[in-house]
Amino acid sequence: MRRSIVLGTLMAAGALSLAVSAYQAPPSPPAPKVVEVEKIKDNLYMLKGGGGNTAVFVGTTGVVVVDTKLPGWGQPILDKVKELTPKPVTTIINTHTHGDHVSGNVEFPATVDIVTQENTKANMEKMATPTGIPAGTMPNVFQASGGKGMPKRTFKDTMTLDKGADRIDLYYFGRGHTNGDAFVVFPALRVMHAGDVFARKGPPLLDANNGGSGVAIGDTLAKAAAGIKAVDTVITGHSTPMTWADLQEYARYNQDFLEWVRAEMKAGKTVEAAAAEYKIPEKYAGYTDNPERVKLNVGVIYDELKR
Repeated sequence: MRRSIVLGTLMAAGALSLAVSAYQAPPSPPAPKVVEVEKIKDNLYMLKGGGGNTAVFVGTTGVVVVDTKLPGWGQPILDKVKELTPKPVTTIINTHTHGDHVSGNVEFPATVDIVTQENTKANMEKMATPTGIPAGTMPNVFQASGGKGMPKRTFKDTMTLDKGADRIDLYYFGRGHTNGDAFVVFPALRVMHAGDVFARKGPPLLDANNGGSGVAIGDTLAKAAAGIKAVDTVITGHSTPMTWADLQEYARYNQDFLEWVRAEMKAGKTVEAAAAEYKIPEKYAGYTDNPERVKLNVGVIYDELKR
């Protein structure tokens, strides 16, 4: 009897010790932030992972970074840039306001120049939750950092940075994904970063909360396709690099979607009924099917057409 009592006491003590050890064990380390590099040209790279695609343009004296990903990804971008070149980052260009494209700004040195379209700066001051995204999903890193990482310079329709082989042309053609989508062109390389106004081949996110428009996006893309010259390669917001013909096709895709929505609305269909009937036209084979995004976009366009 005495032996069993002692054994039971030892087992209980051991169990308690294991429980305490488990409770006091340090949390698992966060997953490493892996930045993948895709070389676009000899001095232009696309960094994947952690949000939207980042472009790294190595100029004569410094580096220009286009978009800086999710919170906590600014330093991994800087670390990767150091692997590519010893030159310092001098400039950030943000294509639009969303947290998966701008949040890394706060981790760059305060000396870095930050440039956006003027509407994007206004949007970044508020960091409103994008349409269709649950509230609280993305922290306002600029508010938390006391304004660090906010744009220092803006443009309305066009802006040119530097000259010669280092030249970068910025364009704004109107509302689309947001009301501040910048097209960033590297003329000497015949490459453009389009951000999320051309995120991928599929339904766009029409962020009405930040000025986006399903009525305007197709025409905005068409204006860019007609107004920007001598570009062969387009860096997309979240997909692989595309061709200029792909951009032109994507403009038509969005224009066709608008006309289809107009017809559904004219026929008296509800948003739900219209969205349930949508099928990607055969001429856009290979485009991503996203029923929830289609429903969201039908609703956004219905609201616009009712005004």
